[in-house]
Amino acid sequence: MDFSETPPSSGVSKIAMLGTFPPLRGLSSYCFELSLAMAELVQVEFISFYKLYPGFLYPGGGLKEDDSFPAAAHARLKVNRRLAWYNPITWFREALFSGADLLHAQWWSLPLSIIYGCICAVFKLRGKPVVFTVHNVLGHERSRLFETVSRWLFKLGDHFIVHTREGRRQMQVHYGIPGDRISVISHGSLDFHVRKRADRDKIRQELNIEPRQNLILLFGAIRPYKGVDTALKAFSRVLLEVPDSILMIAGKLWQKWDPYQKLIDKGGITKEVRTYLDYIPSAEVYRYFEAADLVILPYHQFSSQSGIGGTAISFRKPLIVTAVGGLPDLVRNSEYVVPPNDPEALARKMIDCLTGQGRLAAMAADAEKVAAEMSWSSIAKKTRAIYNTLLAAGE
Repeated sequence: MDFSETPPSSGVSKIAMLGTFPPLRGLSSYCFELSLAMAELVQVEFISFYKLYPGFLYPGGGLKEDDSFPAAAHARLKVNRRLAWYNPITWFREALFSGADLLHAQWWSLPLSIIYGCICAVFKLRGKPVVFTVHNVLGHERSRLFETVSRWLFKLGDHFIVHTREGRRQMQVHYGIPGDRISVISHGSLDFHVRKRADRDKIRQELNIEPRQNLILLFGAIRPYKGVDTALKAFSRVLLEVPDSILMIAGKLWQKWDPYQKLIDKGGITKEVRTYLDYIPSAEVYRYFEAADLVILPYHQFSSQSGIGGTAISFRKPLIVTAVGGLPDLVRNSEYVVPPNDPEALARKMIDCLTGQGRLAAMAADAEKVAAEMSWSSIAKKTRAIYNTLLAAGE
């Protein structure tokens, strides 16, 4: 298929997007940015939930809403928060009475598979194309059930969007999706977190970070694949050469903290490791990134692009990442990409960044360039081109 851009006056005029929208959590940050960008080009009807799924199915422990997101006001964006996991009538009602030209489903969560399947099937029966953005091609913890359900669900898709070249390869290998039905479109930076008048010095003071100290940030849900163990082992080595350093670990626990606490105690780094092990509301995210000197993503394995990385880019923060999934796309210089599960390599790179004259400033300048490449305007235009081509093929 030819996905070259078509004139705004032709093709799709209204889309339905299925996912989570604030104040829900889930994929709401991504959906918030994408919906607003798409609304600049087409009418957007967002199909969201008022009851997502039972809290016991959420490994992070509960599904409290986050009311601190900014308002999503746009004349061409309408958000319907009517889906309930326990009420199939709401699923079919949204699908049957949508006036959209097509459905764009944001896929990432196994417990939502039956709901997604019903809504996508109804759109297909109505002769309307279905596009999937597949955020986690294989699931973060590689669940066979997730892959089996995804394979069933993808039979309803006409086209698929992934965030990385590796994701595209996995879609072909694991699900048998032909390459011409898969597009790679980057995740996008999460700019709504940025506060233009934020006072970095005041924030650091409130976080008890002294001006002379280097703050290294590891942000996001604490899950096995995130590489917290690698970060702690590497940080112990960093302190030997850069003693005025702090490692801040901030995010909701999705697992027991005990193994990491043992590493902290064994390394004798209790005073230098600061933790905030709970969900951080959208309105508070900026504090951690504004305060940070360096952000690390030491993931063990990954197949997508990181929303945390997109947030770091929004704040133009220096980044060190591991060579997994789409993480290397977040840095311009491959020097700041290290092997996964390698504390020595991560420690050496952190030391280089913190001690090398002008290193952090150069990395921040690179983040500025990456942010331009991840613009939502560009993402929206590429996505609309996919819509238009699908509609033209069906005429």
